[in-house]
Amino acid sequence: MSEMFKISLPDGSVREMPEGSTPADVAAAIGPGLAKAALAAKIDGELVDLSRPFTGDASLALVTSRDEDEALDLARHDFAHVMAEAVQALFPGTQITFGPSTADGFYYDFAPNPERGPFTDEDLPAIEAEMRKIIAADKPLRREVWDRETLISRWKQQGENFKAEWAAELPGDEPLSVYWSGEDWLDMCRGPHLPSTGKLDPAAFKLTRVSGAYWRGDQNNAMLSRIYGTGWLNKKQLAAHLTRLEEAAKRDHRKLGNEMDLFHLQAEAHGSVFWHPKGYVIYRALEDYMRRAVSQADCKEVKTPQVMDARQWEASGHWGKYRENMFVIPDEVPNTEDDGPIISNDAQWMALKPMNCPAHVLIFKQGIKSYRDLPLRIVENGCCHRNEPHGALHGLMRVRQFTQDDGHIFCREDQIVSEVQAFCEMADRVYKDFGFTYAIKLALRPDNRIGTEEQWDKAEAELRDAVVRAGLATEEYGWEELPGEGAFYAPKLEWHLTDAIGRTWQVGTIQSDRMLPERLDAHYIGEDGEKHRPVMLHRAIFGSYERFIGILIEHFAGKLPVWLAPVQAVVTTIVSDADSYAQDVSQKLKAAGVRVETDLRNEKINYKVRDHSLKKVPHLVVVGKREAEEGTVAIRTLGAEHQKVMTLDEAIAMLRTESTAPDLLGGLPA
Repeated sequence: MSEMFKISLPDGSVREMPEGSTPADVAAAIGPGLAKAALAAKIDGELVDLSRPFTGDASLALVTSRDEDEALDLARHDFAHVMAEAVQALFPGTQITFGPSTADGFYYDFAPNPERGPFTDEDLPAIEAEMRKIIAADKPLRREVWDRETLISRWKQQGENFKAEWAAELPGDEPLSVYWSGEDWLDMCRGPHLPSTGKLDPAAFKLTRVSGAYWRGDQNNAMLSRIYGTGWLNKKQLAAHLTRLEEAAKRDHRKLGNEMDLFHLQAEAHGSVFWHPKGYVIYRALEDYMRRAVSQADCKEVKTPQVMDARQWEASGHWGKYRENMFVIPDEVPNTEDDGPIISNDAQWMALKPMNCPAHVLIFKQGIKSYRDLPLRIVENGCCHRNEPHGALHGLMRVRQFTQDDGHIFCREDQIVSEVQAFCEMADRVYKDFGFTYAIKLALRPDNRIGTEEQWDKAEAELRDAVVRAGLATEEYGWEELPGEGAFYAPKLEWHLTDAIGRTWQVGTIQSDRMLPERLDAHYIGEDGEKHRPVMLHRAIFGSYERFIGILIEHFAGKLPVWLAPVQAVVTTIVSDADSYAQDVSQKLKAAGVRVETDLRNEKINYKVRDHSLKKVPHLVVVGKREAEEGTVAIRTLGAEHQKVMTLDEAIAMLRTESTAPDLLGGLPA
């Protein structure tokens, strides 16, 4: 007689199932509706296939489409496998490599048959059609465990050299799992998967593009063809996603930046931004705004060198952990020989700073600090350089040269909570000034960390307590704790902004650091006359000016708040008889502090309206012969259906008010 296992269900009930039973058997025992809806299972919290046998008493939760996060990830993973099967069916000789799910879809990397050449976007419709055939066939997805050497041998026999290489290099010597699709196609995968291809909705996916990708991300390896797709649980979700993509394309900051003449990027300075006059107006407006904000918070602005000695980076730990992402410079010119440049062993290395933290510690260390001097709050609009991979660069969102609204607070242990609370309140006001809603999250200790458990308990409690005191640890503010996502040396608070089309952007952060003051020997003299280590709070609100400007452009679709707009108003004429009056209006607006231009072109007014609307000018001040005679203007506001006629004085007052940057009312406690 077989052994009976006790299977505990989420509702508190317990079912006894015979040895060899699976989650699918439990679903069937509960009812045919659940058996049909079940997609996977969680056994003792681990996500597994429905066909995975129980090995003893266990807790069980069945995953259905209502469990959207798990269901979506499963579906996207399966879409990737179905795509790989479809590609190999259509294009014999193609080798498969990796195919993960992503935040909104999936991709798979292929090594095409050399005789055929790389895949292109023109191949996508045929691949989609073949995928739908595989889904319609409702092929069972069945897991097997293979001896490693047997699997490697099979891959080699089939010409799957990339799979063979990866199987040989996977750590450990345990057997490897594979998944069959039907009886004639398999892939190496840890799983889990849906029960069959028919669980996928054939109308819920779309292949989107093809790009190149190096095998295992190494540019010294073979170039592969990466095919991207987006996958969802149903057609309605896909349609909503495609609509979001269309809206995002309209808001693309690179496109709008070109149309509005804000900035450009080019190969001569790859990864760095050429700010045009109008774009730099936005940049400086944000700088001015942030300077007012940090001044109210009793922060002192500093400026530190761009290049620092490698010994400083060694002491801070960055040279060993981060050197590959740094731009390094020898202090002597290398000799050049036929086989390339040679750097002498005694060359003194320097590096462009990738962050400002070590330099700020050096400022703190100048002179003896007393406990009475703390907290010491210093900030810097610090230009940093990071050697980001070429393929990771993306407009303003990811660059190699950027400027942070960076700051560090050196404080005593008893000051941490109040300082973090004040920063939380400041960040709240800043984000609301820009019209953002946000979620605030606490990233907790990762598995790979330094420090004692007691230190981590204390640091996490300090940040949590500060958010509670600020009144932000609520559902309204999306409060959430993220296990395992803190830095290796400290937990951190993160601010995730939500933009106008529902995308989230992680920008602001504050984290407590007891490591860097220790490594760089920073100390203050306590009330007891002894040396003590300060705690260093790393904080930023914008993150980087470049990325924040990109987010703003996309959030507002280029229609920036008037106080941020590079040109806040254009005075334009209907007839040339009003040219003199238009120039007078412009001068008075300029004197009132409005950024204004004058358009006296001999063009029809409708043409001028369209032209300045494309450039996202907030207000068009239209004058003609009547306006000149009556001392009035007609205001056309971007996006409004009708114009407003008002006196010139009324128009100046309105535009002056709208053009004034917001102020952080009340400031922050000192």
